[in-house]
Amino acid sequence: MLGTNAVDIKDLTKIFGGRLIAVNGVTLSVPRGAVFGLIGSNGAGKTTTLRLALGLHRPTAGSVSVFGQRMSVWSGSMRRRMGFLPQTNNFPPDMTPIGYLDLAGKLFGIPADERKARLSALLHAVELLSAASQRIGNLSTGMITRLGIAASLLNDPDVVLWDEPTIGLDPTGRKYTLDLIRALRAEGKTLILSTHILPDADLVCDSLAVMNNGKLIYAGTVGDMKKLIQRNVVDLALAGDIDSLAHTMTTEEEGFRCERVNVDVLRVFFVDGRDFAIDLTRMLEIISRHGVEVIAIRSAGEIEDAFLKRLEDDRLKGFSRAFEG
Repeated sequence: MLGTNAVDIKDLTKIFGGRLIAVNGVTLSVPRGAVFGLIGSNGAGKTTTLRLALGLHRPTAGSVSVFGQRMSVWSGSMRRRMGFLPQTNNFPPDMTPIGYLDLAGKLFGIPADERKARLSALLHAVELLSAASQRIGNLSTGMITRLGIAASLLNDPDVVLWDEPTIGLDPTGRKYTLDLIRALRAEGKTLILSTHILPDADLVCDSLAVMNNGKLIYAGTVGDMKKLIQRNVVDLALAGDIDSLAHTMTTEEEGFRCERVNVDVLRVFFVDGRDFAIDLTRMLEIISRHGVEVIAIRSAGEIEDAFLKRLEDDRLKGFSRAFEG
């Protein structure tokens, strides 16, 4: 078996229309058999990163490799080993779940006997047997998500990429999905989950990456992330209108108290007794609405100097990076 990583992303950049930088110089690796979380608010670049990993978009710069094979729009053979749950499931509304899964199985070239047994088992697993012959257009949002999960597993993929897999699910459906993620990991599959719900990532992910405005601002294990934020006090290195952001978070939002500790650093104190993970996710959404860019998230006074030095070195390199290699 070549390599220990299922997915390797190096210096990945995607610019749409020559103006919108959706992904900006992202580098990360996903080990085989791991559950990896891509965390960030809407517009952070998570969906574009997943589609680049599938080879559905052509990178502006950088590369994505899956099991050592570089992905491109021509990587159809590798995509047969991957399962994808898009955030927006545009299923044919007049088809039925069983009809759609049967058609998808045919397109994958799965033999008839194996296909029928597999789609029956998947419909049972996602609790859609009773709705198997209903019009897809009549299904609820949660049922549509569960159909998408079944479709993403139809080809028995080695790598599963799910974009917001718990969105639209009730508590029972959410628990089922998280249990399914654990079961797939136990089978040795590699999963990459895009979500803006940090508590979900906390429950099932081994490692995670936090994205903001297309940039990677944290990558590491969930354990290290918890160490980083265990004091419920974080320092945010920011670029933009920090004063306005601090005023909003302190006077208009519950759960936060802020103070300016440097020209570009805002210290955020989280109220004790609340769900820290939920408040952290909400904080990132507020920052995004204000158009402020997050350069780094660090625990107040506890992050190693090497991390800050790495950020400073990156700034000092400046335009020279555009001419490297």
